[in-house]
Amino acid sequence: MLAGVDLYTRGMHEVELKFRRLSPLAVIPAYQSEHAAGLDLHAAIDQPLVIEAGAIAMIPCGFALEIPHGFEGQVRPRSGLASKFGISIPNAPGTVDSDYRGEMRVALINHGRSAFTVEPSMRVAQLVIAPVARACIVECATLTETVRGSGGFGSTGG
Repeated sequence: MLAGVDLYTRGMHEVELKFRRLSPLAVIPAYQSEHAAGLDLHAAIDQPLVIEAGAIAMIPCGFALEIPHGFEGQVRPRSGLASKFGISIPNAPGTVDSDYRGEMRVALINHGRSAFTVEPSMRVAQLVIAPVARACIVECATLTETVRGSGGFGSTGG
């Protein structure tokens, strides 16, 4: 329940995440607005950390989560950091599997032209909790024909 709103009846599902603090610097992830899709992840660092242009840094969040079976966590860039400074996630979106119990960390890459400083407790990424469908692979001799066929990258005009 968020601000007295029954999320289930409004088309959204509430998923319980168990949170285990690993550092006193950890900030509990939180949504910044009623309709936000991602929980903000904060840097659990005690001093500023500089990411040089073109470099990648692992940013600790200071906690571990238990994501329920059937769901994943998608670690995504924050739009403001990406658009203003070129700060992103190299494997965006990063996947946190439901059986992972280690510290939540965020890989940040600096695509900008100058160094970027991550400050203590800074919001560095978003975590979106999403359902996971598992595939059952069936080997076959042929696939259903489509208009696109085997056309690859750019084949639909984009």
